[in-house]
Parts: sequence; structure tokens; C-alpha cells
Amino acid sequence: MTGSTLLPDTARIGRTALLVTDLDGMIDFYRDVVGLSVLTRRETTATLGVGETPLLVLDRDESASPRDHDQAGLFHNAFKVPTRTALGAALERIRERGQLDGASDHYVSEALYCTDPEDNGIEIYTDQPRAEWPRASDGTIRIGTAPLDLEDVAAQSDGSADAPAGTTVGHVHLEVCSIDATREFYVETLGLTVQTEAQSALFLAAGDYHHHLGTNAWNGRSQPAGGRGLAWFEFVVPDDETLATVRRRLNDANVAVGNRTDGLELTDPDGISIRIRAA
Repeated sequence: MTGSTLLPDTARIGRTALLVTDLDGMIDFYRDVVGLSVLTRRETTATLGVGETPLLVLDRDESASPRDHDQAGLFHNAFKVPTRTALGAALERIRERGQLDGASDHYVSEALYCTDPEDNGIEIYTDQPRAEWPRASDGTIRIGTAPLDLEDVAAQSDGSADAPAGTTVGHVHLEVCSIDATREFYVETLGLTVQTEAQSALFLAAGDYHHHLGTNAWNGRSQPAGGRGLAWFEFVVPDDETLATVRRRLNDANVAVGNRTDGLELTDPDGISIRIRAA
């Protein structure tokens, strides 16, 4: 970590959590379409992932209302698969058991988009080789959008029903109320790097990744997060020593921090809960 950076360059996204009303239906979708496995299941919560690695927590609240159209929250949760073969298998599952909303070549990655039964956006993507990522003159990474040859992707499929080892939550993309407030919190305070800035959107990273966090104000959200959808997401840092340093620097920056048994918790300007823990 540099003297002005709260999160280290080695930070990454860990788990994300969704507040849901139909726990069984959501488990079925993330198992059958995304390809995750159920790691733990209790009456009102389930954790899904790949192998022994947890990626997604589903918490049931049958009284939770859908997110209002003016509330901030999740734009999409992005699962990164390690190969184009795995992306092809994901495309096959989406076509057979879900509905494909879109697909893009982002120059740094190839991505598929769909929506879960409770209207949470999902991206499944695989990265292009880092050496091929386009960069600006200042070294930042340029994300773009071009058509993706879906039939070429589909031809790579091995027909797997499961997301393979190495699948992670590569990034989280949020709908925010203010890009200026988002920049102040995530860039000026937490120290993430702006890799790409588009109209009313920021793509932010810890270190040299293309982005761990996407944010946009495209849909005119004006109220804090609430209702069904994203409950929290987390950054993972390498070890307890790094976590202690992050905690101290957050306190020094006068950021309100809550303590958890496995780390700490804070809230962004839109009321979105962020957790930070050691690997």
C-alpha cells in the first residue's frame, strides 16, 4: 500500500450477498444457469460457490420489497470464468435454462449478460490475455464495447453444467446516485484507480486489473440503496496485518467502520454495505 492508498493493490472482490424472497428459486437459478454449487444451506440462507470457495450468499426475507426504480444498488454481479471453454458452457446453460440479455467484447474481456428471477443483473465473462489489454498513454486500461461472436464462443463449450475451478467474482457493478460522490469515496478515500471513465460511469481497480468495481449513474437513481437485491459485497486483502493497516487508515480518514468477527464493514455514499476481510 502507498501512503495515500487504503486498499492494497492486491485487494480483490470476494463474496457478494443478495437479499432475496424466493430462496429455493434463486438457488436453482444460480446452480443451473451460473453453474455454482450449494456449499451450505439453512432455513433462510444459502452460500454458493465453486469447489470450497464461497462466491455468493443468498439471504431470504420474504417481506422484502423489490428495489424502487429511483434507488441505488446492483447493476450486475460479474462472475469471471478462467477459460473461453467455460464461457461457452455458460452460454449454453443460459440459452437452455435462462435468457441471454446481451453479449459484448470489451477488449479486455468477453462477456455474457443475463438476469436472475429477482431482477439482479449478472455478467459471466472471461478475460483476454493481459498483454492484449488496450492502454492509454498514462498506462490506465481502456475498456470498450464491440459485438461478440456468440457462435464462436458457443463452439468452445465442453457442455459442463458446473462453473470450473478458478471461477471468481471478478467485479461488481453498481448503480449510484452521484459519480462525483462515488469518486470521492472509492477513489479519493479508498484509493482505487480509475482505469476507464465513460459518460456518467467509472471503472475502478485495486492495482492493475481492468476493474474490480464498475459504477454508473445512467438511470438517474436518486435514493439510497434498499429493498431486494445487493445486501453487501466484500474486498479481500492478503492477510491480517494488511487488514489491520486498512482499519487504521480508515479510522485516520474518519470513515465510520463497524467491526465484524471476520473483518470490518463500512457504507458507501449510497448506503451500500462493503465488507473487508483477510484471505
